[in-house]
Amino acid sequence: MSQQPLISPASEANQNLLDNVHPTDWSNPQPAPCYNLVVLGGGPAGLVTAAGAAGLGARVALVEKSLLGGDCLNLGCVPSKCLIRSGRALHNARHTGSLGILDVPNLQADFSHVMARMQKVRAGLSDHDSARRFSKELGVDVFLGEGRFTGPNRLQVGEQTLAFKKAAICTGARAAAPPIPGLEEAGFLTNETVFSLDKLPARLAVFGAGPIGCELAQSFARLGSEVTIFEYGPRLLPREDADAAEIIRQTFVEEGLRLFFNVRTQKVERQGTERLIHYEYNGSKDILAVDQILVGVGRAPNVEGFGLKEAEVDYHPRSGIRVNDRLQTTNPRIFAAGDVCSLYKFTHSADAQARIVIANALFLGRQRNSQLVIPWATYTSPEISHVGMYEKEARDRGFQVHTLTVPLADTDRAHIDSETQGFARVHLKKGTDKILGATIVAQHAGEMIGELAMAVTNGLGLNAIGRTLHPYPTQAEVIKKLADAYQRSRLTPKLKKLLELWLRWQRR
Repeated sequence: MSQQPLISPASEANQNLLDNVHPTDWSNPQPAPCYNLVVLGGGPAGLVTAAGAAGLGARVALVEKSLLGGDCLNLGCVPSKCLIRSGRALHNARHTGSLGILDVPNLQADFSHVMARMQKVRAGLSDHDSARRFSKELGVDVFLGEGRFTGPNRLQVGEQTLAFKKAAICTGARAAAPPIPGLEEAGFLTNETVFSLDKLPARLAVFGAGPIGCELAQSFARLGSEVTIFEYGPRLLPREDADAAEIIRQTFVEEGLRLFFNVRTQKVERQGTERLIHYEYNGSKDILAVDQILVGVGRAPNVEGFGLKEAEVDYHPRSGIRVNDRLQTTNPRIFAAGDVCSLYKFTHSADAQARIVIANALFLGRQRNSQLVIPWATYTSPEISHVGMYEKEARDRGFQVHTLTVPLADTDRAHIDSETQGFARVHLKKGTDKILGATIVAQHAGEMIGELAMAVTNGLGLNAIGRTLHPYPTQAEVIKKLADAYQRSRLTPKLKKLLELWLRWQRR
């Protein structure tokens, strides 16, 4: 029996969560003589790998030292989107005047209720990832405890040794922290600890303006915190198009967030219950006092402490486990999937890589990681979603690019909803309707990008979207309008002249 990890604060919902994803009464099974597949790590990649392989008849062992479900369920996607939902609801309720709903009371968030709802939702979803479900319903041997490779085909959990024909390393990643003097001693939050808060911080500093930092910064500001973002670089969301990120910046400023770009944080010190941030900005030095610091500067792969050297698996502390295009490590018996080896640290990409591992490890498949088309979304308000290549990336790869952008305001539904900020954009291979990449900025961009992701994945051009009827009125019509814009761009002056002559002849 392994020690149950700590999830705080103590609550009925959190105990229900633990009873599913790391039950105290769990007894590890007697190992099989040899497994077709041993999976190390019970996050999204590991769970999909184990469940899929067992469903196809493989004898599978799943090893997890902490919480089944990984970051996504316990510390990432699920809890963060719960906070985003509460923050968005409060913000929308406060801004109903344009819809004719007047005299809205002075609405405030009950932070304890917000967090209790998050805990209840998380616990309710945890049954799907539970140890009992994987053991009893799916036939997976679940081992709770620290796993460590002791050889190229053996893994030890406690006193038990698991022999395997193939293995999959799915140990995920953890929050990275910048090397700022005094930060560790002063104490800070990450996505792994912020969801244990039982009190809303009155003043919150967020280090990092990537997706995690931006999502949580806006949510806490909407829930009532005074939020300041410190970003080392020149802007928010550096991966995204500059005009997309600028829409988010303007929104943040309107909502009262303070933004510091090209800032240098010199040190952090603790003074009573306050954290004092010493920083340099525009050549001047200053100090900001806050109640909490949230660090959202990226993720580091979990590659230490489980015997990769003994397993003959090569890795790098920053980039993670080295894999080939089939997700095979330097030990041909062992594969890897998810955040521990992937540049794209998303739950849905971990799921897709897990399916590649099943095919290639167990059935002599030749599926390639490079063939995946991975969409993603940043869940700010408005959201930014993307699939495929950005324009610069496409040009760097040698493509001549034709870019089309349609403002969201060109759809009637955006005006109906008072949500006109945003746009839809496609990058086409010049002279064709082939979609190289696409970006959407809209309140529900994450829900809208799937249509373009399907087109890119299946080689469907923009004409196929143009031939597809879209319900009216919807904001998704903006995608159809991209196809209309493409058709108009094909109407050259010469072609237009020929059409005019043809129509004139028909009138004779």
